[in-house]
Amino acid sequence: MHDPISDLLTRIRNAGQAQHIDVCIPHSRLKEAIARLLMTEGYVNGVNVEGEKIKTIKVCLRYQNRRTVITGLRQISTPGLRRYVGSADVPRVLGGMGVAILSTPKGVMSGTEARKQNIGGELICYVW
Repeated sequence: MHDPISDLLTRIRNAGQAQHIDVCIPHSRLKEAIARLLMTEGYVNGVNVEGEKIKTIKVCLRYQNRRTVITGLRQISTPGLRRYVGSADVPRVLGGMGVAILSTPKGVMSGTEARKQNIGGELICYVW
């Protein structure tokens, strides 16, 4: 697998379209941090790490009126073209209705949190 972040986003997108209750994703610390950020922002219900040697992340999706809360996911930074933003250039997604996920020196955080802490980093994806 060349791009684990796109795999994470695609699995969540496909599970939401198929109306699955949860989705299992191969574990990495970055994927776990992104999933936990989605939970704190209210896009998913729960995130559990399962397994001892071979770990998986179980993400419980959130629905409202039989439609998933996540209406869109878009990856910005790819392995072939990394996108970095400064603290002044952190974008707002859909006028503040969505969230930009950044990988900063202080960890993975949302765009609003990065603006508050005046810190920039790699722009991973947009979620709305």
